[in-house]
Amino acid sequence: MSRIDRVPRWPLFASGFAALALGLVPLPGWLDVLRPDFLALTVLYWSIHVPRAGRLWFAWCAGLALDAFRGVVLGQFALAMTVIGALAIYLHLRIRAYPIWHQAGTVFAALFLYHLTLWIVDGWSGHPVTSSARWIPAITGALIWPFLSAVLDKLHHRF
Repeated sequence: MSRIDRVPRWPLFASGFAALALGLVPLPGWLDVLRPDFLALTVLYWSIHVPRAGRLWFAWCAGLALDAFRGVVLGQFALAMTVIGALAIYLHLRIRAYPIWHQAGTVFAALFLYHLTLWIVDGWSGHPVTSSARWIPAITGALIWPFLSAVLDKLHHRF
C-alpha cells in the first residue's frame, strides 16, 4: 500500500462515536420521534466519500454497537447498516457527482431501506411496530444531510 492510499481513520472513529452518542441521548418522546439516525448518516457519509477507509466493517461495527446499546435483537442494526453501507460503497462515485439536494434524495432512499430492513427484522422476531412514526427519521435525516455532510467534510478535509 503506498503512502497516498493511506487514509487517516481517526476522523471516522471520532464521528462514529459522536453520532452514537447523539443517537443515545435521552430526549422527550415527541422530540425523539424527530431524531435523525445520526449513526446511519455517518456510515453513509464515510461510505460515499471515503469508501476505502471504513469499508463494510465500519458499518457492521457501528450497527453492532447500536445493537448493544439499544438492547434489540443482536445483529438487527448491524444488518441494516451493512446493507446501506454496501449500497453507498457500490454507488459512491455516482452519489458524489450529484448536487447536494439530489444526494439528500438518495440518502432518503438509503435511510428508507435502512428502516425497511429494521421493520422486516422486527416483524420476523415478533416485535412489530406498526406506527407510521417509524419512518420519520428517514425524512429528517435527508433534511439534515446537507448540513451534516458539510460538517463531516470539514473534519475529513482538515486531516
